Amino acid sequence: MMRFLNSRRAKLLGVLGSSAMTVFVAVSAAAATPHIDERQLLDVGFKVLVATTTVQQDWVRSLPPGQIRPMQRTGKKFFVYPDGSRNQIYVGGPKEYEAYVQLHPESKAGTQEAAKKASAYRQKQDDAMRKATARDLSDPFLGASWADLGW
Repeated sequence: MMRFLNSRRAKLLGVLGSSAMTVFVAVSAAAATPHIDERQLLDVGFKVLVATTTVQQDWVRSLPPGQIRPMQRTGKKFFVYPDGSRNQIYVGGPKEYEAYVQLHPESKAGTQEAAKKASAYRQKQDDAMRKATARDLSDPFLGASWADLGW
């Protein structure tokens, strides 16, 4: 047994096993992120901005890859797709994003599901705030009595 563990065959099997596991993890990670074609983004009107400073490059690399991300800047809504390998981002407005979604209706289902979850969460928060407001309005002193006020 000890002889087998020290043999070349055991080491080779270990290397092959770890390589196979690495390939499996890489393939499953690649399958998990949907591929977005940059040419299609350009065709629907997205613009390319190249990160020139190190701060911009770090920001581009920190964005989640393979996702179009909504952002708001100076009151305007933008949609950003990062390309960290080339240090650039694709930027488009609501019109360009809607044109892209028209090309890919399968990606809209995930967006709608996220919007429903966010709406349900906001509705729950709204209900809690209404109850708290009604409670506060029913008791103008918020639990304080005349004695607490010093009268």
